[in-house]
Amino acid sequence: MEKRTALFPGSFDPFTSGHLNILKRALTMFDEVVVAVGINIDKRGFFPVEKRVDIARQATAGLEGVKVISYDNLTVDTCHALGIRHIVRGVRNMIDFETERSIADANRVLAPDIETIIIPTAQEFAHISSSAVRDIIKHQGDTSRFLPEGVIL
Repeated sequence: MEKRTALFPGSFDPFTSGHLNILKRALTMFDEVVVAVGINIDKRGFFPVEKRVDIARQATAGLEGVKVISYDNLTVDTCHALGIRHIVRGVRNMIDFETERSIADANRVLAPDIETIIIPTAQEFAHISSSAVRDIIKHQGDTSRFLPEGVIL
């Protein structure tokens, strides 16, 4: 039987407990999930890409079937290069859903062979966003309730 693999792309600036929730739930559907940290040359990240990859690796340490990579091209091109036919995306609310649906529609036009699965974040993580975590970090606040256990910034 063929191994079912999904790509979980994002800026992950940083990877939060909400992202981990989506990843764990995706692992119930797929044998392997590749966390793909995107490099967007038009966007200056809070953390450099190497640090974002490191944080994602810390957050997913000990999870079977998880690989963390970085990429700097179209998500569907990364999928094709890796032989992946599914993209996993998480949403916290209806605003996220509309954005993700638009991206999924565009990806379907670019690559009809790739399907996007949208997973709503569990309610207890719906308030967590990377931008809120960055704001807490900027003001020397406690991020422990927002980041996965074991993550050291």
